[in-house]
Amino acid sequence: MRRVGVIGSGFAGLSAAACLAKAGLEVTVLEKNAIPGGRARTFGKDGFVFDMGPSWYWMPEVFEQFYNTFGKTASDYYTLKRLDPSYDVVFGPGDKMPMPANYAELQKSFEALEPGSAARLDAFLKDAEYKYQTGMQEFVWKPSHSVMEFADLRVAMSLFRLQMLSSVAKQIDSLFRNEKIRNILKFPVLFLGATPENTPALYSLMNYADIKLGTWYPMGGMYKVVEAFVDIAKSQGVNIQTNSEVTRIDVKGRKAVRVHTQGSEMEFDAIVAAADYHHVDQKLLPQGTKNYSADYWSKRTMAPSSLLFYIGLNRKIDGLSHHTLYFDRDFRAHAHEIYTQPAWPKEPLFYVCAPSVTDDSVAPAGMENLFFLMPLAPGLLDTETLREEYFDRLCERFAEHTGIDIRQHITYKQSYCVNDFVKDYHAFRGNAYGLANTLMQTAFLKPKLKNRHLDNFYYAGQLTTPGPGVPPSIISGQVVASEILATLK
Repeated sequence: MRRVGVIGSGFAGLSAAACLAKAGLEVTVLEKNAIPGGRARTFGKDGFVFDMGPSWYWMPEVFEQFYNTFGKTASDYYTLKRLDPSYDVVFGPGDKMPMPANYAELQKSFEALEPGSAARLDAFLKDAEYKYQTGMQEFVWKPSHSVMEFADLRVAMSLFRLQMLSSVAKQIDSLFRNEKIRNILKFPVLFLGATPENTPALYSLMNYADIKLGTWYPMGGMYKVVEAFVDIAKSQGVNIQTNSEVTRIDVKGRKAVRVHTQGSEMEFDAIVAAADYHHVDQKLLPQGTKNYSADYWSKRTMAPSSLLFYIGLNRKIDGLSHHTLYFDRDFRAHAHEIYTQPAWPKEPLFYVCAPSVTDDSVAPAGMENLFFLMPLAPGLLDTETLREEYFDRLCERFAEHTGIDIRQHITYKQSYCVNDFVKDYHAFRGNAYGLANTLMQTAFLKPKLKNRHLDNFYYAGQLTTPGPGVPPSIISGQVVASEILATLK
């Protein structure tokens, strides 16, 4: 039986492993940390259950397609609940706009802000739906080895209509004048790790995912999804080894032949690097087999890092939604401090997730589970002093809108920032979301999923095709599995 090693047990690694094992290969997943899941890990403390990473469940059909491949559905593993409102957007004191799940209600909200905007929203979302359907059918499943994959007439015509050379910001600003509407519609592309001004208009497809496909939550927490992927992988015979950090990869000719972990070594016929691409490429492979130079990596535009806080409160907070975006400061200024002149932000935007609003199982009775996230430029100095300074600032802003100073009610608090991303995931420059989806880092312009020096070495995850986010990572693992199976037949 042919043996495949998978480095990393995030969604890309588990997806690839399950698909390869289903095809009859012997698959071993090597995970650095104590539990599988990569950046989607979980931990519990004092009755609170915290998801450490992804907190948004979008594009449910991508999850369902993966489960169906193995004769399963999402409902075999967890109950999905559509959130209503999908999220709240705070623009200032007493100025909060819910994003209702019902589209007609959302149109009314837009129309109240800008007469005529409901009709323009229809046109915008019709275009976004085309991009979503075409993008999901034509582009995300391509391995993106070269531009020639996109060269046939049908795909070329799609590229023109998909507005690859324009930006999301330009498209939205041409349709809407109201700044609140503009900010709401530009928000989803932030998941892609770049500003709306530098993100191709193709990615307005995210607005279709947001508004029409909805925001969901798996009851029990996002780690229920990881557990489902682990269960599927194990049911196919995948061996998952935790606390097994890969320290070196041996090469013979054009083959990667051996993987070293702390205290052991294993031989494989093919290897999938689903850990941090930069770390594997620069630190684990020998000279002469690295896909890229250090100079190449220094010129990549990385998605942001984040300052995170996992917080348990001894009380509930009235009027809180599951997701709340704080857009009560200048978005452009914060974006400038992330992408143009990296610095700790003067007036940060931030996000609060309160899963205990929806799910009683993630907090003790009468208590609240909160997750604060502040986007941050990767590679910045990270100290406890800075973390605490910003925690106080976020708490003060949160109190402006809720009337509650949560610092008086905290029973548990844990921070997580640049240094932790590096320590736990070897994340390049401490990034949280991988590589930014700018025009020059889209499709075949991303770091390649196949090593050009080694015939049996592949990469998967948010730094390669198709890009950052949970659904793209799931697809990335499936695409890589298909490439390996075509080679190992």
